[in-house]
Amino acid sequence: MTGYWQHFEHEADIGVRGVSASMAGAFEQAAMALTAVITDIDFVVCREAVEFDCEAPDPELLLADWLNAVIYQMALRKMLFGCFEVSLKNSHLHARAWGEPVDVSRHHPAVEIKGATYTELTVAQQADGRWLAQCVVDV
Repeated sequence: MTGYWQHFEHEADIGVRGVSASMAGAFEQAAMALTAVITDIDFVVCREAVEFDCEAPDPELLLADWLNAVIYQMALRKMLFGCFEVSLKNSHLHARAWGEPVDVSRHHPAVEIKGATYTELTVAQQADGRWLAQCVVDV
């Protein structure tokens, strides 16, 4: 059972959603959706690794913290990430993201994401067994 990401409409902002067989996989897919708000993810070369650690009292807040950490690191490093590996243990997330510096002529960044919000923030196992991780991001 492979995972996927998608966007969903929300007024002036945009929702990011990840679905996968595991909660960690859903977090990875949500981060992919985040990058895909900015650029065509197929144009991002996964060559430089960055590590992340986040901690939060519940999975929903952990998802928001994770996505905000990705947004922060993309802005700080002027990078786009196209590959993610997440591991979860209790309330702790450890992850690696791979990407490259933004190349405006190749990536054609569409928007700048300001942050992940608590709007429609959900992390839940679905009836089919797959995990859903989603929220709205402020663009």
